[in-house]
Amino acid sequence: MFERRGSLPALLVALALLGAGCAAPSSPGSSDPGSLLLADGYEPESLNPLLGYGAEGAAKFYDGLLAFDGRAELRPALAAEPPQSSPDAKTWTVKLRDGVRFHDGTPFDAEDVVATYHAAIDPAYASTVSSDYAMLADVRALDPHTVQFDLKIPYSAWPSKLVLGIVPSEKLATPEPLENSELNTKPVGTGPYELVEWRQGDQMTWKGNPDYWGGAPAIGEVTVVFAKDDNTRAQRLLSGEFDGTVLPPVLAESVGRDGYRTVHHRTADFRSIALPNDHPVAGDRAVRTALNLAVDRQGMIDALLGGHGTPAHAPIPESMGAAFEPAARFDFDPERAKALLDQAGWRPGPDGVRERDGVRAQFTVMYFADDSLRKDLATAFASDARAIGIQVDLAGVDRSAVPARIGHEGIVLGGGNPIDPDPQVYTSLHSSVIGTGTYNNPGRYRNAEVDAALDRARQELDPAERAELYRQAQRAYVADPGLVYLAFIDHSYVMREGRWTGYQPPVEPHTHGTTWGPWWNVEDWEPQA
Repeated sequence: MFERRGSLPALLVALALLGAGCAAPSSPGSSDPGSLLLADGYEPESLNPLLGYGAEGAAKFYDGLLAFDGRAELRPALAAEPPQSSPDAKTWTVKLRDGVRFHDGTPFDAEDVVATYHAAIDPAYASTVSSDYAMLADVRALDPHTVQFDLKIPYSAWPSKLVLGIVPSEKLATPEPLENSELNTKPVGTGPYELVEWRQGDQMTWKGNPDYWGGAPAIGEVTVVFAKDDNTRAQRLLSGEFDGTVLPPVLAESVGRDGYRTVHHRTADFRSIALPNDHPVAGDRAVRTALNLAVDRQGMIDALLGGHGTPAHAPIPESMGAAFEPAARFDFDPERAKALLDQAGWRPGPDGVRERDGVRAQFTVMYFADDSLRKDLATAFASDARAIGIQVDLAGVDRSAVPARIGHEGIVLGGGNPIDPDPQVYTSLHSSVIGTGTYNNPGRYRNAEVDAALDRARQELDPAERAELYRQAQRAYVADPGLVYLAFIDHSYVMREGRWTGYQPPVEPHTHGTTWGPWWNVEDWEPQA
């Protein structure tokens, strides 16, 4: 059974030290209500949407054809109206907004859309998002303000792919790898903000786009300071230096006072243990099911997240409405887990670790060494597994070491996209994506019933029928689980109160920080009178 463990005591000590050393804020983060000074623990490697920047649409320098509304819908952005599908969902036509200009003054038109999506799928550009657009056969301009997307397969979720930031066609004129593109550090988009300065390793400043098609932002300047250490950001915020930051939930609760407010956002961001399904132990169906029954998901959430999360049993969260299947769940039942292993022939050995036919019930789970939450979740999982006689060895690794090991070892993974169930679940569970990317179905899970439901859902345009297919996929999955989903984690932030209006809590993807969080719609904020 799960016990309160890991870094929580150390965190509480850190909180006490912060409280003892910090008084109420004495200096404002930004004295001008038309500006914001934020802190982030993550600094992007590139600002190029074709290299993954703003993949879920919250890219302040860019707009996609569509934009996520923060809840459960897509709305037109550079598109003038919602995209129109052919009856077979293989052809999609999009009318474009007129009168839009890029930050460099060049006009936006259909050729920019064509160039951006061609670069996403043309191997010559070596785009890191190419696998996300594998279903795209071609894109062409029907006229300066209309584009047509031709797909290889019927794909009802294509609108979820239209949040990709559009770049000027001139920046993509030469088909060459994007690793040296000037867009990586000097973004040129149509978005509400322009990059003023990026001192890598230190900070970044944005200014409002005065000619933005949606209206010039009232918050005209945003500075983001990069400070990787959570406690350092908390201490500097307590001193009044910042107007807001992202923090772990327990730490965020401790500093949300003296003019600051702590907020927790629901997400589609799951944490899971990806099991190597070809492994002689972890690949056994009885072992996988027993592990799902043995983990104390709520205990992990209470102890490691301060209660800020919801148990995950399958990849689709409740925030996805009708696509969520509440019956797709595992009760916390270690005794049933033990009985299941007994029935499958896994018997306890002298040291309590089970064996079958000379095979010891033991495997390795990796976690990223620089991610304390994943380490704590791995430790909790290993403890719960050991309680039913399964030995899980933990390995903190650098991300560069994962590709060589992921096929035969487990790993703590995170991910999530609230825009549509297809990107949320397809690359995690469908057998066709095995081998197409390091983190695409990394455990090599295969289930014909799950595959069939997901394939049919991709083609179904009726929302009710499509939702039922996703519920069917979840029911089939929990009958034969390939992973151990643990939690959908809340994202936690601390923000200064009383200076601005416009905050609207979103449902967030895996990505979070200062482009998401309370500031996902900062272009719509107003200084408070």
